[in-house]
Amino acid sequence: MGEESQFGGVGQLPAGQTPWTVPAWVPPRRGPRFPKRWFHSLSFHVCLFLLTVLTTLIVGTHIAQNYAQNIPAFDWDLSWAYFRELARHPEQLLLGVPFSFTLMTILLAHELGHYSACRHYGIDATYPYFIAAPTLIGTLGAFIRIKSPLVNRRELFDIGISGPIAGFVLAIPALVAAIFLSRGTMPDVTPDSITLGSPLAVILLTKLLRGGVNPTEVIFHPVGCAAWTGLYVTALNLLPVGQLDGGHILYAALGEKYRFFSRGFFLILLPLGIFRWHGWLVWALILFLLGLRHPRVIEPAVPLGRNRKILAVVAAIMLVLTFLPTPVQ
Repeated sequence: MGEESQFGGVGQLPAGQTPWTVPAWVPPRRGPRFPKRWFHSLSFHVCLFLLTVLTTLIVGTHIAQNYAQNIPAFDWDLSWAYFRELARHPEQLLLGVPFSFTLMTILLAHELGHYSACRHYGIDATYPYFIAAPTLIGTLGAFIRIKSPLVNRRELFDIGISGPIAGFVLAIPALVAAIFLSRGTMPDVTPDSITLGSPLAVILLTKLLRGGVNPTEVIFHPVGCAAWTGLYVTALNLLPVGQLDGGHILYAALGEKYRFFSRGFFLILLPLGIFRWHGWLVWALILFLLGLRHPRVIEPAVPLGRNRKILAVVAAIMLVLTFLPTPVQ
């Protein structure tokens, strides 16, 4: 989810400069190219992708079974019996296709948005790394690594915003389809049930498309669960902190003034984690370890221009539509 940047280690810095000093020179930029041994590199990334497809299929199958039984999507009681049943009848994994296909398409679009922007500017970046994991959605997302420095704020902005926009553009049609497919009755819940929150995008679209249905009582079709996850991923990446996509966008738009907003939003996560959802404390810790400071670009004075400023407002609106103080209960 997002991209990891490495701004140091390219060439040699002039005497007296540190990696945090903006140099007066611009290192040579190689044009777009495939990495060395590109076939082996691509094969590794494809293997990670296929492994993540498998884990999301397993999760998606369980979500589809819960949906058929009127049970909340992410209620889990997985045992070895479940996996033995899948081993005996692997055709059941076809039930997981709607969830897996939708989620993987959204995540892939997000990362390819970043990758395409890097290629456009001739920036050396890896193919997406997908992370298969035994989580509620079968993955920890994906990321790319940027291996060369970014020259100016326009490059930083375009690379930062391209991923969230691409993922959001695909998540919304999936959500629309899911609202029509989903049931408008409260599922059977228990004290241990995991209930999804309703971001503003879900509330507005549900009221618009199915006016008589309470958004909090919708039983999401597996496609809707994937779309909800895509919106959640978008919100996480748009948090205006550190080196998340939102941090890139904020730094590109405000320059050094971004510190006040970035650190302020980070501090907001702490009470949210204490009083609303403990997961925000985990994310706050991750962001702290990754670093709240943003590396400077080489030419910070380059203006964004009117169109990019409009897109920055669009990114803020996307964050409002997707952010949830309590994603799950």
